[in-house]
Amino acid sequence: MSDDATDRAMRPVQAAALSRIARRLHRAGSPPWLHAEVARRMGERLALIRVVPDEVIDWWGGDDAGTDVLHKAYPRARLLRVVDPGWAPHRVAAAPWWSPRRWAGSAPETIETGAVRAGSAGLVWANMMLHGVADPAAELRQWHRALAVDGFVMFSTLGPGSLQGLRELYAQHGWPSPHAAFVDMHDIGDMLVRAGFADPVMDQELITLTWPDAGALLAELRTLGGNADPRRYAGLRTPRWRQQLLEALQGLRDEQGRVRLVFEVVYGHAFKAAPKPRITTQTEVALDDMRTMVRSSRRDTPPR
Repeated sequence: MSDDATDRAMRPVQAAALSRIARRLHRAGSPPWLHAEVARRMGERLALIRVVPDEVIDWWGGDDAGTDVLHKAYPRARLLRVVDPGWAPHRVAAAPWWSPRRWAGSAPETIETGAVRAGSAGLVWANMMLHGVADPAAELRQWHRALAVDGFVMFSTLGPGSLQGLRELYAQHGWPSPHAAFVDMHDIGDMLVRAGFADPVMDQELITLTWPDAGALLAELRTLGGNADPRRYAGLRTPRWRQQLLEALQGLRDEQGRVRLVFEVVYGHAFKAAPKPRITTQTEVALDDMRTMVRSSRRDTPPR
């Protein structure tokens, strides 16, 4: 990845604000509708992958959006839910009373990121969380470390096409940005390769949400996150300003009189390939890497 691409990927965000937002979303009793819908759409893509993992990690899966999807796709797999240590005390959303998981005892085991064993998972699933981290490239490296060879990552995140109408509205009124910048999917693809992943596949779709009024829109946006842009307004906003914002949002109404915003959802998946040593005049290979390469070579060799 070029230096320019690296600069774009390392978006300006305030890490402390991201942590506050993550803790608030983690404490919510149910996932946002958009998170649950994207998890459902991601689940449909799992059928395209031939790998059947024995262990699945739901990375930052505290909102419970992907648990049922993963149990349905891999009923025999061990499911772990990884949470950030900064979210203590952990309050993982409980399964609703009607969920089979409540009665079958199949709720995932919750661990912190530091407790993830290297090379243990067949699948790392990360639904709508990558836009909530300060350093996406570092997060990808953690996923790569957690995966076993031939395991894969499946993730979704918001792209820069999200909330364009809201940004334009703020700019028209001379207000600071309403949210931190999102990372382009091509830069994420470059970061996957740099993290050691093989065969990355990236695509995106636009999802339009509508609300009956501006108040409902603001309430929904709060369930999806918050503003971690360091250039945001530094102080507290007044009720007068909020009323001004509500009136301005009415300009986002469509032909049916509903307020609307567009979200760009980026999807990606990639595999962890066997390590390939760089060949020089004198090459050193770690013993564990050598064992992994030998096992992978045996799997790839057709029977005679």
